[in-house]
Amino acid sequence: MPTRRRALLILAALLGLAQASIVLALMVGSLSLAPGEVLAALWGNDYGVAGEVVRSLRLPRALTGFACGGLLALAGALLQVLLRNPLADPYVLGISGGAGIGALLAIVLGWGAGGVNGLAFVGALGAMLLVFGLAHGEGGWTQSRLLLTGVIVAAGCGAVVTLMLAIAPDDRLRGMLFWLMGDLSQSGEPQLVMVLLVVVLLVALPFARELNLLARGADLAQALGVEVRPLRRGVYLLASLATAAAVTHAGAIGFVGLIVPHLVRLATGNDQRLLLPASALAGGSLLVVADTLARTIVAPQQLPVGVLTALIGVPVFLFLLSRAAPARR
Repeated sequence: MPTRRRALLILAALLGLAQASIVLALMVGSLSLAPGEVLAALWGNDYGVAGEVVRSLRLPRALTGFACGGLLALAGALLQVLLRNPLADPYVLGISGGAGIGALLAIVLGWGAGGVNGLAFVGALGAMLLVFGLAHGEGGWTQSRLLLTGVIVAAGCGAVVTLMLAIAPDDRLRGMLFWLMGDLSQSGEPQLVMVLLVVVLLVALPFARELNLLARGADLAQALGVEVRPLRRGVYLLASLATAAAVTHAGAIGFVGLIVPHLVRLATGNDQRLLLPASALAGGSLLVVADTLARTIVAPQQLPVGVLTALIGVPVFLFLLSRAAPARR
């Protein structure tokens, strides 16, 4: 089978999976709906309870979850190339910790969803700039310096988050913990985060060839004409902005950015031209399915979606390690 045809089939299958996950999210819940009722609510003139539930509650939440999952998976794929480290994920550089400080501060102050999202984004950008500034040093930065700086900043942010939880009023703790474990229940308009997903993907794809070379080593990439330093800076900024946007809208959801690129790489190989869009589709589908489970398993009570992604991600990652272990011996 030609490579291009195989790539198109993989993307078509993942696109179908994404559509199926969103349709499932629209059907399942406290009010179960048949596929025909969902279509009538979306395209018809159904202004009853079903139409209100689908258009005002489930559809915005599903689209926000898909966009955030896609952004996290895309950021994870980019960072694993940038750092040449299979354990790299969107949170390893402290961006999630900075967003957590901003979001928890807004919750403690009693601000609404807009204030929480705004301060979370400011905190994420602050952590991004701090890591980039500290890691740069006098002679530029390397993968190891960037990774170590990110880990230290993340640890510092984690300490501040723990302190805030310890001194927070009891009536605010539940909201703070839900945000830290990932929560899509406060999802508003999904248009912005959907546009960001498309923009990040469109910006990254033209550099897929350079990313393929960078994944083989900076020296080889530079010998083949790649401007390594500007490319690294661009990848870092793009992955950081994608992570900041996802964390701002969905909270700190783990494992999506770590597991999804690995799974997609097993199925598609390491060609970034296919890996990046496939990761975005697979990550979005995973988060939509996890969120659907989170709000239905113990309905009407909702679980933090980050708990479900962790329960899915841990066994999958252990499986991947068990497959890779014989190859390393």
